[in-house]
Amino acid sequence: MLPKHAQLRAILVDMCTNQLSPGDALPSERKLCIDHGVSRVTVREALGQLVAEGLAVRVHGRGTFVAERTHRSELGLASFHEDMRRLGLEPGTVVLSINQEPPTPATAQALRMTEEQQAWHVRRLRLADRTPICVEDAWYDAQLLPDLDSVDFTASVYDTLDSRFGLPVDRAEQTVGAGPASTETAALLGIPKGTAVMTFDRIAFSGEQPVEHAYSWFRADRYQLHMTLSDH
Repeated sequence: MLPKHAQLRAILVDMCTNQLSPGDALPSERKLCIDHGVSRVTVREALGQLVAEGLAVRVHGRGTFVAERTHRSELGLASFHEDMRRLGLEPGTVVLSINQEPPTPATAQALRMTEEQQAWHVRRLRLADRTPICVEDAWYDAQLLPDLDSVDFTASVYDTLDSRFGLPVDRAEQTVGAGPASTETAALLGIPKGTAVMTFDRIAFSGEQPVEHAYSWFRADRYQLHMTLSDH
């Protein structure tokens, strides 16, 4: 027979995944003790496991609540819009700024530009079902993509590169990491400063031509990557 804390954990997992909605309160520790005939220590151990697994969150002085659902993305070549729609979510975008300026050294190298040339610097806040999930900082060669500032950046940029400029994105090189959220990123994502976020550094290509260099910061509590590995 399973230990009592494991039995209670299974009951609570079912509550979080099948019975309650994100943001709903779980029963109090006292009620769980009475309903299931277990000690306060057992209840706290089971709840602690749920919090550690991301199924629940504790709010000091208020109780334990069902956590927001985490969106799991397949690792592959797709725009943010395509990725969110594949997950059954409604993508949204808030354009923060569009400026023309010299690229950073890293971007100049990624886009095969000189640091004296001009690049479009586009910053966007990306949403999933109206919830902020990602801050994106992207760069584009202004000579290769003139008048890029006139396009609709609330739509898919990859679709625009294909339909307007004849540069379909067919390959990308991407590095994934993690780090603390800056003050600005944390404020935009609605999380405390210093919270761990997933970081993406992507160079997108159309054929052999690099067309985008983008940095992205994703909420690690709302977004996961999934990949399939094989030996061939």
